[in-house]
Amino acid sequence: MNLRRSVLLATALALLPVAAVRAEEVLRVVTDATFPPMEFVKDGKRTGFDIELTEALAAAMGRRIEWIDADFKGLIESLVTKRADLAMSAIYITDERKKLVDFSDSYFAGGLVVLTAKAGPIKSLKDLAGKRVSVQVGTRSVGFLRDNYPKIERIEVEKNQEMFNLVETGRADAAVTGKPAAMIYAQAKPSLHVLAEQLTVENYGIAVRKDAPGIREAVNAALKKIKSDGTHDKLVQKWFEAAR
Repeated sequence: MNLRRSVLLATALALLPVAAVRAEEVLRVVTDATFPPMEFVKDGKRTGFDIELTEALAAAMGRRIEWIDADFKGLIESLVTKRADLAMSAIYITDERKKLVDFSDSYFAGGLVVLTAKAGPIKSLKDLAGKRVSVQVGTRSVGFLRDNYPKIERIEVEKNQEMFNLVETGRADAAVTGKPAAMIYAQAKPSLHVLAEQLTVENYGIAVRKDAPGIREAVNAALKKIKSDGTHDKLVQKWFEAAR
């Protein structure tokens, strides 16, 4: 019996490193795939700039991705509760978010812009006061408008598409959101446009659990690699430049 236990124990110990390696190969990435062209679902499959960029990063890291879906407002919580390792979903790097999570180096520059009707009353940023503006819950837009445009009537919705629909149907005078998504949506809707003047200029980053500095370092190394070998530029061309 003692010999049998010894053999079982030795076998179990021998398998531990393999199990650990396999666990490390999986990179759990949470996203809210409702924000084209950054991340969205097409033909039942996640796609978009962020999705393909994450896949390129994972390949450079030698990792396999396990995608997790969540509403935008739940992305940071997924990291804090260790449900996910990374959050990749057009997330701006902000001091407030840095209190809860770490961020990779910036992978794309964006900023908040105003999407509105061409024939509507909003011609410049000063026209926003007193208007109905739709924003997505949990995004940078909510706090920014609250702090800088207190006379705006915010209409907070759960999904990105709801926010745009309110503008298109006239139930909101404008939407404030990230530049890439607003530009792509306006291209498909001739009655809408994006104001030339941006509200903010900000950087997108990949959110990482604070207790996993090794993952953040690996992501930054992979990001540097795909920027140097041209992969990053090709994705920018595919999802932004070619669409113009």
